[in-house]
Amino acid sequence: MLDLSYNTIVVLLGTALLGAGAGLVGSFSVLRGRALIGDVIAHAALPGLCLAFLIAGRKNLTPLLIGALATGTLSVLLLTVLRRYTRVKDDALLGTIRSVFFGAGIVLITYIQNRSTEGSKAGLTSYILGKTAGMVAADVQLIGGVALAALVCVVLLYKELRLASFDPGFARVQGWPALLLDNVQMTLAALITIVGLPAVGAVLVAAMLILPPVTMRFWTDRLSKLLVGSAIIGAAIGGLGTLTSAQYSLLPTGPVIVLVGTAFFVVSMLFAPRRGILARAAALRDFRRMLLRQRILSRLYEYAEGPTSEDAWLTESEVATTFDITPAAARHAINDAVFGGTLVPRSSAKGTEYGLTDAGWDHAALVVRGERLWQRYLVEHPDLAGQLVDLDLTNIDDYLPADVIRKLEASLAAEGRLPETSESAASQASAARRQGGRP
Repeated sequence: MLDLSYNTIVVLLGTALLGAGAGLVGSFSVLRGRALIGDVIAHAALPGLCLAFLIAGRKNLTPLLIGALATGTLSVLLLTVLRRYTRVKDDALLGTIRSVFFGAGIVLITYIQNRSTEGSKAGLTSYILGKTAGMVAADVQLIGGVALAALVCVVLLYKELRLASFDPGFARVQGWPALLLDNVQMTLAALITIVGLPAVGAVLVAAMLILPPVTMRFWTDRLSKLLVGSAIIGAAIGGLGTLTSAQYSLLPTGPVIVLVGTAFFVVSMLFAPRRGILARAAALRDFRRMLLRQRILSRLYEYAEGPTSEDAWLTESEVATTFDITPAAARHAINDAVFGGTLVPRSSAKGTEYGLTDAGWDHAALVVRGERLWQRYLVEHPDLAGQLVDLDLTNIDDYLPADVIRKLEASLAAEGRLPETSESAASQASAARRQGGRP
């Protein structure tokens, strides 16, 4: 049974608040494509810690964090200047700044440890991987204060930060201080990173900024929900990681927190209802089945347009051969069409054949109309055709402008190739598409 001692409760509150603040602030960094900014700041803080120790002459948290904040902020300013006045891309800038500052920090740590004074026992290496168990109430108050300040800043500047995150160019054109808003975002990331160093260390604190928003991103497209959800997930990651570490005392808290966050991410990546791998795979499977059903209906309709309508029946094996698919895929497509009321079976000398029902004729006419309109559109507008993907041919009117549709229909009608479709069938297909149903 888990024993929640005073120290465990302190660490639990601290890591939960850190996770909430990191999730909130990290959302903007992820949206701006700067997910690694926290990693850069964390590594850039290391020389500041060492310089602050050398100046203060002892290991005191307040001057150490001030020194870390100074060099962390310096890295942000350096990144801003280099991004503005050079052509070096962000990823190269982030990697360069991170490496230079971290290298300087390692040199200073080695120098401090090799001194023949009390500084040799400074224990600054704990800031690389973190030492969560050493968290005290004052640390929790500091983390809570920074998280609250970040929340207030995000609430007050929500509209501005949203515009700067999604369309910084438009923000600049409208006269908004895009550069200032950019620096506000990175300053908040720097504050959260610095106060998180004692808990999870320079190596792992970036994960606290990245994992909550990328996890929540699988579940929503709205910024407000992303911010709230990321804060909640961040708090849950910090809390569960701490409780897991407390249950198994030999496990380090910081790495366990990151592993718990990774578990959250993997679950979301697999099982999120719209963006998850399984949901996307199911949607792709359904879309392919829909296309195959449309091809079957289209072929039967074209057979009926021929000299005789007696060929407008196909067996499962003929469907498999005609469309070069496996017998199992042909069986699934036919069963779906029968279940949907567009195909009907009959017995013949060749076995069980399938033909169009009355509803199937209407739907097949829509499919053939869409195919022929689309083919004519490709011929007349090849430069614009690439903009349309995952086209449902029964709803081509939802993709192309009405005047273009009228011209294409007139061209097909002049050649006698425009299928006659009922308005009810077209409206039903359009409604099914809007509701996510399958034709």
